[in-house]
Amino acid sequence: MSKVAKDVDKLEPEEAAAELATLAAEIAAHDALYYQDDAPKVSDAEYDALRQRNLAIEDRFPDLVRPDSPSKSVGTAVQSKFEKIAHEVPMLSLDNAFDDSDVFDFVGRVKRFLKWPEDVPLLLTAEPKIDGLSLALRYEKGVLQSAATRGDGAVGENVTANACTISDIPQKLTGQDIPDVVEVRGEVFLGKKDFQALNQRMEDEGKPTYVNPRNTAAGSLRQLDANITASRPLRFFAYAWGAMSHMPLDSQFGMVELFQDWGFVINPLMGRFDQVDDLLAHYRKIEEQRASLDYDIDGVVYKVDDLKLQTRLGFVSRSPRWAIAHKFPAELATTILTDIEIQVGRTGALSPVARLEPVTVGGVVVSNATLHNEDYIAGIGSNGEPIREGRSLQIGDTVTIYRAGDVIPKVMDVDLSKRPSDSVPYVLPDICPACGSAAVREKNVKTGRLDSVRRCTGGLICPAQAVEGIKHFVSRNAFDIDGFGEKQAEAFYKWGLIANVADIFTLKERDSRSLTRLKNRDGFGDLSASNLFDAIDARRMIDFHRFIFALGIRHVGEGNAKLFARHYQNVEAFLTAVEEASGFEGAAWEDLVNIDGIGETAARALVQFFAEAHNRRVVDALLQAITVNPAEQTSSDSPVAGKTVVFTGSLERMTRDEAKAMAERMGAKVAGSVSGKTDLLVAGPGAGSKLKKASELGVETIDEDGWFELTGL
Repeated sequence: MSKVAKDVDKLEPEEAAAELATLAAEIAAHDALYYQDDAPKVSDAEYDALRQRNLAIEDRFPDLVRPDSPSKSVGTAVQSKFEKIAHEVPMLSLDNAFDDSDVFDFVGRVKRFLKWPEDVPLLLTAEPKIDGLSLALRYEKGVLQSAATRGDGAVGENVTANACTISDIPQKLTGQDIPDVVEVRGEVFLGKKDFQALNQRMEDEGKPTYVNPRNTAAGSLRQLDANITASRPLRFFAYAWGAMSHMPLDSQFGMVELFQDWGFVINPLMGRFDQVDDLLAHYRKIEEQRASLDYDIDGVVYKVDDLKLQTRLGFVSRSPRWAIAHKFPAELATTILTDIEIQVGRTGALSPVARLEPVTVGGVVVSNATLHNEDYIAGIGSNGEPIREGRSLQIGDTVTIYRAGDVIPKVMDVDLSKRPSDSVPYVLPDICPACGSAAVREKNVKTGRLDSVRRCTGGLICPAQAVEGIKHFVSRNAFDIDGFGEKQAEAFYKWGLIANVADIFTLKERDSRSLTRLKNRDGFGDLSASNLFDAIDARRMIDFHRFIFALGIRHVGEGNAKLFARHYQNVEAFLTAVEEASGFEGAAWEDLVNIDGIGETAARALVQFFAEAHNRRVVDALLQAITVNPAEQTSSDSPVAGKTVVFTGSLERMTRDEAKAMAERMGAKVAGSVSGKTDLLVAGPGAGSKLKKASELGVETIDEDGWFELTGL
């Protein structure tokens, strides 16, 4: 839910009824995406939170439980493209436990229901919770008759033809004591390595890749064409049953072992325990092995082992009383750091990237994670303080990674007890891997500390920086050239067609004289080449702030680019001012660093960029081919239009940000400090050094009331 939810204990009945209606609709929509379309849009943790919220409200307001309550349903209705199969025994889902206390509570509830003596052990099984698609297989006289998905728990989809293509599913049972009617249930899944191979094949064929193994397995099993299913290496673990003409054994553990005798694959990590502490120890053991398993799991399932006790316990709502799923922490996973690779960015930064054994985190398969810089690898934070308790990262380490929302996955922790004996500390190279130039760490003049980032000194001779600069230049918030993306940037640089961004706008002319035309190169034809040239021509006129941002100057992002554009108004004034500020002194430099919101770091980076002759040559060539629109004039007839204004002291009728925005709307330039170029100082109570300097320089000074009187607001 988008807004912060009110505490359930504080809900009024009307609020509770309204929220239950909203939750029912929201959860039903997510169920359809998950079970029908195999394309969930929220993580398991977010989905579980919605269901927990619904149950909590229903517990407090039992009279408000809706007929369509999510607590009464499992999955969603089957799609019309499949035949329906009714489950003789409903396929229900499991309640969830999220921490150790939930597991103790579960066992406590079971014992209280059974009136089980506290000092008498109670056997429970524990097995990995496979992240796949539930499937029910019905056998008669040992021969497979049908295969059905969970569906809504009561009715599933007939996927028999597809199930027959899965090698782990026997079409005829073997072994002894096979009942006349057997319904074996389990999970269809796709191994991690098989998933990687499938995605690589899709990428090689120029097709979209898949998000995660679970969705891919589900989509593969639910194909109308069984040949497509057969082309996917799906697997199956058996772990439960439905309708049985008679029960051969009386325990959960024994029945699963019997499945193996009948020809099924069962999970080797299943165990049986009679103490909660032992259950939790097994949970942690499985969690530790999660990274090395070739299949995705998202928790551990606990079940009462005695089938007679299961019968006594029965079911409540949509789940059995005798089982619970202990979920792993959301958005966290443990895996192996297999390698560290260096990528060179457009500003020359050497960025280490962790290569990982693939693992699913928050519904997405993760095989890479950022390592930021060499300090981060060494266990040192940006403030110089230790992180991960100062523990360094080494290749071969077992690491915990996390992913919040859509951010890039990060390595959070390392388990030193699992570090390989032959592991050695990782040393970031001091030579750029792209061009062989020296890679150095600059010293921060203010703190005296070395910059945490190591940078290549090769500049424009470094191919990595050149290619990344071209990618940035054509990106969405810069020139946004349609059909010109990362692949085109890399290809054009490799082919020698574009060495710098100015070459983009001469590409069409040069191509017309070339013996090897673009339309004849791999990936292009007459239409695609023509469309690209048209897209380039369509960007020969660009807004001033987008032009500045597109240059890829270090420390000059979109925000700073807009501030520079607003202050200098046009590209001619901008270039003149930057050139005059080249000595980091004088009126032009003072004006530059005084732009409100611009610090000395960004100002120095701007001046240094244009001080490089090769950069200025590229910009001059670029300006020969394009037109840069002046910044928008917000107001030209106001009394402060074109003036440089500074605000200081406490403002009482408006906030400082409101005052700045107001001045800019009226065409004024807002500066952060007083200088010889300041036209007006607006001083509130408590004004100090700025007021004194304005007086020394003879700058006009007014108070807040005077500002409103001057501007007529």
